[in-house]
This record gives sequence, structure tokens and C-alpha cells, in this order.
Amino acid sequence: MSVHSEIKRVTTHSLQKMKQTGEKISMITAYDYAFSGIFDEAGIDVILVGDSASNTMMGYETTLPITLDQMIFMAGSVVRGAKRAFVVCDLPFGSYQGDSKEALKSSIRIMKESGAHAVKLEGGKEICESITRIVSSGIPVMGHLGLTPQSIYKFGTYTVRAKEDAEAEELIRNAHMVQEAGAFALVLEKIPASLGKRVSEELEIPVIGIGAGMHVDGQVLVMHDLLGITKDFSPRFLRRYANLRDDIRTAAANYIADVRSKDFPNEKEQY
Repeated sequence: MSVHSEIKRVTTHSLQKMKQTGEKISMITAYDYAFSGIFDEAGIDVILVGDSASNTMMGYETTLPITLDQMIFMAGSVVRGAKRAFVVCDLPFGSYQGDSKEALKSSIRIMKESGAHAVKLEGGKEICESITRIVSSGIPVMGHLGLTPQSIYKFGTYTVRAKEDAEAEELIRNAHMVQEAGAFALVLEKIPASLGKRVSEELEIPVIGIGAGMHVDGQVLVMHDLLGITKDFSPRFLRRYANLRDDIRTAAANYIADVRSKDFPNEKEQY
């Protein structure tokens, strides 16, 4: 009897079920086919094609410069590498803030041209009309509140958000509005752990944190930070699981030395 092992794709439904059963959701960013495939093999639940690529892949200071075309290019690469993981693509700055028609148009392009499974938007009440419009067209939407990097020039700093009661209450109101608008999940970035706990308990949809404490429904990290490829970024919420920057530099240095000393290639490494 032949055993047919079919890989079951993670969906919005299975993520909702994970919240209900208390199973934590794991999420990581990726921007290309190779890393997407590695994370997928490891068993990651969600891969975010983040506009953080503007920083990590392109060297910009903020997430603002990256374009919709660039996001679509990367998302397509990630989708081809992910057999099981649910792939979410960020709507970059300028591709949805104008009005809900523009937001829908950008979302449709991402879905059609990259094959991603959902889009992510930053903001609260000001984008709820866009969320409703996108969801009503059949596209799943993930929200994002707390520290919203696309608004960095408005905030002026990357410090913890919603420490004061007024901003915390506003965040909670916005979280409920994002859920009511139709979002299937919400990312909370860099807020007090107690607030993350409260939002997660009040919302029916999964809440995924990055610097939002342990009581949310899942966690997300940027791959370059988790793998130790970046060196200057060390917020409290970051745990480095590898030190690839040093490993890669050492490998490159060894290769250069072997080429210069004529040790590479040796007789066994030629035809």
C-alpha cells in the first residue's frame, strides 16, 4: 500500500483554530526563494514578506522607499519556496494610504502577480474602509498596530508605543475596529506586555507580537535579526538564534585566502 503524504497548507482558518486551542503561531520574514524554503521545511506557520526588506535587503534607513513592484517581485519568490506556510505580503508605503480603491488595486496586484495568500496594512480606524473593501473582494487582510514603521516620521522615534493610558485605550479601540473591518489577524509591535495580553484576550482573531510580550497568540521576528546577520540592531525583544554574520564572513575570508594561496581549487576539484 502506497503512503501518500500530502502537505497541508496553513490557512486563515487553521490560524484561527490555533488561537482557539492555545497553540502559539510562529511567523518570520523572508524575501527570497531559498530562505522561504528553509523556513518552510523547519515548520514555520506564517512567512511575512515584510517591507522591512527596505532596510535589510536594500540598505535604506526606513521602510518608506520600497515600491509595490519590488514587494511583488520578492513575494513571488517566497511563495515558490513555501509549500506549507501561509504567505503574507506587506502593502508598502504609498500603495494604500490614498483611498480604499487604491488599496484594493494594490492588493489585487499582489495576489495576482505574486501568488501571496494575504496582505498586511499598518494603521487603525483610518484604514478600516480599505480593510473592508479588500476583504469583501476575497483577499485576507492582516492588521498592524503599535509601532508602525511606515509612520516613523510622524512618531519621530522607534521607542515603545502606548505606554500612556490614552494611547493604550486608543490602540485597543483601533484593534477592535480592525477586527470588525474584517482582518483575520493583527500584528502588535513594540508595546507593553500587559497591553498585548489585554488585546489578545479581547480580540477573537489571532494577535501576533513583535515586542508585545508572551501573552499574545504568536510571535514574529525579522529573519536577519533572528539569524544574527544584522549586528547594530539589538532591541530587548530580539533573541538571536544564530550568528551567521560571523560565520559567513569567516567562510568568505577562508575562500579568499585559499584562492590567493592557490589551495583552491585542488586536483580533486577540477575536471
